[in-house]
Amino acid sequence: MSDAHVSGTRQAWAALGGDPALLPHLVTGGPAGLLPARLPVMELARSSVAVCSLAAAELAALRAARPVPRVRVDDGAVATAFTSERHLRIDGRAPTSFAPLSRFWRTADGWVRTHANYPHHRARLLGTLGLPEDIPDPAAADAVAASFAGRRGDEIEETVYAAGGLAVAARTPGEWAAGPRGAAVRDTPLVDRVRLDDAPVRRTAPLTGESPLLPLAGLRVLDLTRVIAGPVATRTLALLGADVLRIDAPKLPESPDAHSDTGFGKRSVDLDLADRRGADVFDELLAGADVVVIGYRPGSVERFGLTPESLAARRPGVVIGRLSAWGHGPWAGRRGFDSLVQVATGIASVEAPDGAEHPPGALPAQALDHGTGYLLAAAVLRALTGQHEEGGSRLVTLSLARTAAWLLDELPAAPRPGTRDGAADPYDPEKWLTETDGPLGRLRHVLPPVGFDGSPADWSRPPGPLGSDAPVWLGAG
Repeated sequence: MSDAHVSGTRQAWAALGGDPALLPHLVTGGPAGLLPARLPVMELARSSVAVCSLAAAELAALRAARPVPRVRVDDGAVATAFTSERHLRIDGRAPTSFAPLSRFWRTADGWVRTHANYPHHRARLLGTLGLPEDIPDPAAADAVAASFAGRRGDEIEETVYAAGGLAVAARTPGEWAAGPRGAAVRDTPLVDRVRLDDAPVRRTAPLTGESPLLPLAGLRVLDLTRVIAGPVATRTLALLGADVLRIDAPKLPESPDAHSDTGFGKRSVDLDLADRRGADVFDELLAGADVVVIGYRPGSVERFGLTPESLAARRPGVVIGRLSAWGHGPWAGRRGFDSLVQVATGIASVEAPDGAEHPPGALPAQALDHGTGYLLAAAVLRALTGQHEEGGSRLVTLSLARTAAWLLDELPAAPRPGTRDGAADPYDPEKWLTETDGPLGRLRHVLPPVGFDGSPADWSRPPGPLGSDAPVWLGAG
């Protein structure tokens, strides 16, 4: 590893509780100058993928009784993966990333950003203005712009939130840090790691001679996540051999385009946890699970009794990965997305174009989502490694807002000067793209950036339609 970028990876590996003696197994390279921004976005991207790859190599070595294999992280693969939704094609069609009402709006005192990609969020935003759900987008945009122009950002923020919608006033990093929301996040670790109990060691069968080497072979993951960050984490666990079963509420459908990007390697079921039968099926699945990953805001799944403590009591030795938008503090229970966290924490202010007439800016990728997703996968892998010898149910917790603080305040700002030998490889994203035929059509998609010597180069299966699989584990019964 070159001295110019060791710090971000070293920070993340320390946050994961990793042994620093393993860092020399990691080599980085590839094109220079990717994901350009005022903030060290490429450092965040490279570091999160690097520690995820190293954690996977560590667990693979443990289960196969081999030396830790070499890990090579290529910046081209990382940058392409961090913009995976832009490269995705579904039978030649580009997906829809942001709806017309998901954007910045002028206010009386600055700017506010809304998120209305999901129909229910659009309806709630329009409801605050007394507008019907079926109003066409151009007319709706005119009405929103006219209303917001005469109101303060914080008043819009609270009014839309109270109606169940999503709007965040733009702040500077100083304004965010000085308030109780920023202070609550700043005082938490990048990766919060807790041992919940003293459950006995529950070892999975050793790996012997497998090719590719799958550190999660034989392990089962319940995936209760949505949008990007959580699904990126569970997609990575699927790549590494886990049987990942995604669970969605029938009345809260995911974006099919988002699933086409992040559903690789997984199976998918609809399950109503509020229904007695659905709860019983979940209990049966939990009894055979090794990992549960939760990507809903605090309070959402807890109302069904799915607290970390309850999950560990019902399935001793389980590893629980949990992420949210805002982490701890006054906004802990609020809905949130990468674009809104960028605006609230001051990232959008830092990345704004010069000139007061321009709206705030944005990172060159949804880096908080992708970065937190790879960190969450790394945290699950490291928890499984620690559990292998010591047992205990484990809880790892991350948030987009805490990852934002890492980007704003902790990562080194020095640019990376090319590859290890100083040469700058040309960047061609096609090198990191492939096409796969499956139930959703022909998908052009990114190849995994996570890997080590002997690991798989692609996912085992393309995504299928949401909710189309049986709620059973592979090989069960």
